[in-house]
Amino acid sequence: MNVMILGAGGREHALTWKISQSDDVDNIFVLPGNYGISKEKKVTIVNSKNYQNKDYLNFAIQNNVELVVVGPEEPLVNGIVDIFEEYGIKIFGPNKNSAMLEGSKEFCKDFFSNNNIPTAHYKTFNSTVGLKEHIDSQVMPIVIKVDNLAAGKGVFIVEEKDECLKIAKNLLSTGYNGIAAEKIIIEDFLKGEEASFMCIVAKNKQIIPLTSSKDHKKLLDGDLGLNTGGMGAYSPTNLIDDKMEKKVIDNIIKPTVDGLAKMGIEYTGFLYAGLMIDKEGNPFVLEYNCRLGDPEAQSILMRLDCDLFKLLNKSLDVNSQKIKIIWKKSHACTVVLASDGYPLKYKKNIVINDTGTDNNNTKIFHSGTVFDGTNTVTNGGRVLSITALGNDLEESVRNAYARVGAINWDGMVYRKDIAKKEIEKKFIFS
Repeated sequence: MNVMILGAGGREHALTWKISQSDDVDNIFVLPGNYGISKEKKVTIVNSKNYQNKDYLNFAIQNNVELVVVGPEEPLVNGIVDIFEEYGIKIFGPNKNSAMLEGSKEFCKDFFSNNNIPTAHYKTFNSTVGLKEHIDSQVMPIVIKVDNLAAGKGVFIVEEKDECLKIAKNLLSTGYNGIAAEKIIIEDFLKGEEASFMCIVAKNKQIIPLTSSKDHKKLLDGDLGLNTGGMGAYSPTNLIDDKMEKKVIDNIIKPTVDGLAKMGIEYTGFLYAGLMIDKEGNPFVLEYNCRLGDPEAQSILMRLDCDLFKLLNKSLDVNSQKIKIIWKKSHACTVVLASDGYPLKYKKNIVINDTGTDNNNTKIFHSGTVFDGTNTVTNGGRVLSITALGNDLEESVRNAYARVGAINWDGMVYRKDIAKKEIEKKFIFS
């Protein structure tokens, strides 16, 4: 069977690598992919620059593609699933209406409110009218979010009211840190610890939990610096045990699937809830993503011990019975290596001196790389993600950083404290 995967990051590399292990898969077309993805077995990289939905569909038809897997959020929000479903080609991901959970923060927050799903109190602004008065009435810190997609960089936690007003005004006009918005959300700052809960919502509404994980959004050690797409992750996390998983499914995921159904919207695909867990053990939703997280996907898929291709196919079959997932007992840790200047301006085409050789316990997933004819060079903000397994969390972290130590390029930056709080049992809930 031929598979098409859309995307170019570490998440898509992990998806490609795992799907390629299926005996049922003959060829994998990755659009546009990256240099690291091109080295995986069964893979053909396709230059899809300037492709529109109809171009992806035509390519799939011409190459007898029987399953499409969408990695990033933008094609989902732009309705690519609707196009393929109308033609009759299997595609894994939510349709345009359900992808609004990620595509619009306003839609998502209103949906939470209408369906009694626990989240932070909020207010939406599409102009500066009433903005100062609202900010003045709030207890600091508060959170500003842009309504539209922003590659994980459209969230600002602000300590001072003057700074909050400045950022909010800039976002609604000329932009701030390269990000602009027609609408912004201002919401309460929730205290607790963040965790990532991901699941598959099958065509027949089965909710299939994936293993737990925790990512690290801030650029610098100690959760300092700018927000990024993610600088590291690990799986599993003790923050989400069996009891917490049940709470999340019962109070958040199931009401979401049912709430959409009441609106006439069917959700199928990965669903990722970014959670804040308070000191009483109550989960609140910070945001929804309609795809796997990056770099959480790298850690999660390293631990997956079953055929991902078959799993995705079964989830698209309305007649599938209870779908089970098998996980390795190992722990996984992912460390992201980024270009100096990320998530703002950074240089490209810098030679990466060594990427080493993968083994059963360690894997390099490429995010922003190209081959210049002689060397592997940088081509993005997040460049590589190093994922390692271990018998426990500490061993997986040691293995990941040992591999990181063998790689370098001019301007390589990374966090040195991935999973530190969990290892040292220093979670802060207040």
